[in-house]
Amino acid sequence: MCDDEPQIVRALRVILREAGYEVSSAETLAEASDIAAREPPDGAIIDVVLPDGSGIELCAELRSWSTMPIVVLSALDEEEQKVQALRAGADDYITKPFSTRELLARLDAVFRRVLAGDQEATLQVKGLEINFAAHTVLRDGQAVKLTPIEFKLLCVLARNRGRLMTSRALLSEVWGGTYADDAPLLRTHIANLRHKIEVGDATTWFYIKTEAGVGYRFCE
Repeated sequence: MCDDEPQIVRALRVILREAGYEVSSAETLAEASDIAAREPPDGAIIDVVLPDGSGIELCAELRSWSTMPIVVLSALDEEEQKVQALRAGADDYITKPFSTRELLARLDAVFRRVLAGDQEATLQVKGLEINFAAHTVLRDGQAVKLTPIEFKLLCVLARNRGRLMTSRALLSEVWGGTYADDAPLLRTHIANLRHKIEVGDATTWFYIKTEAGVGYRFCE
């Protein structure tokens, strides 16, 4: 955990330890880098504003050698900062002030994603079953016909469930780097995918949530 606000550090220590986590803390980018290098953690919570640099820099540094879950904290709810953090490798971004339940839920989600890995054969959640190996999808026991691109998009979202994925990251992974800026293409396929797997309308989407101006998140 890296944050230069003592009251935040104290509160997070209590919250995380009560939830069963062992906690190490740092107040600067340099200190956090040193701690992580000496004893690599299983995950990281990083504030954006640090005395000797940006938490986004620390995020990129950790991501260069580790797949650990990384959650970025910030008092600023700015779209560009969120995008920068996610592109630097953050798994999620939480705006201060946040609730204890939200923080723990976000941590649980990113840890589940890492532990599941790419070996997960199927995913079942709220009536939806995705068989990654067989390339099949069932909704309430009924087969859902998806195009190859729709299935690939769903798989990328599902394998990163709980994680906020930027539009650019989704486009690059599903269509390739040359399509990284084609937001209308992604919106069209997301709409088609929702039409096939969701029940309800835009006010009650369950599986695929929109994070305005940033990207999408598959249900946790």
